[in-house]
Amino acid sequence: MTFGFAPASAAASTSAASANRLLEPAEWAAAGIPLLRNPREVVSGLHARHHPQPATAVIAVLDPDERLRASASFVRRPAPADGWMFRNVLLAQLRRIIPHDLRRRTPVRTAVLLYCREGDARWTEEDGAWMWGLRDACTLHGLRCGAFITLTRDGWQVLGEGRGGRRPHSASEPEPFATSEAPPPLPRTGGAASEVLRRAAAAR
Repeated sequence: MTFGFAPASAAASTSAASANRLLEPAEWAAAGIPLLRNPREVVSGLHARHHPQPATAVIAVLDPDERLRASASFVRRPAPADGWMFRNVLLAQLRRIIPHDLRRRTPVRTAVLLYCREGDARWTEEDGAWMWGLRDACTLHGLRCGAFITLTRDGWQVLGEGRGGRRPHSASEPEPFATSEAPPPLPRTGGAASEVLRRAAAAR
């Protein structure tokens, strides 16, 4: 393999090709990306761990039960959005945080990407480049390509699925890590048992 500078005649074709290294929401939805069972829990957990600010990407690997196995965050460099470049940086992060699964016949673990950015929740060409990069990086690392989630001032949104929420958002304070991991409180119950507990508490 040789490396060098592309001649001037090839520069235009390279630029044109990079414009195609993105995925539209319809293409993404048609690709059979697995749905998250509890997207808000995934988003809140990554937000609590990495405290993303605008221009921050968080790549995470989930096991089949949607438990987090590894994650990393990094700030996107100011440069034109290019799926090939995004693929390279995502692949480098994946190689750093978790071994590949290329020996498996079928991918078991899933990679998801959370990207915090300015603007509203509508799809942008930058989002499309991240989608292209995530799909390609997953293929090269032996992972299933999972959800692409944007975090903006409007809240979070799983692109291509139409699911989202208002919190967390790009300016919200992250929940305490312990709180985000804690099980939900037990539901209140009525009846005799509650009455016994109420009396016991009053007698203290």
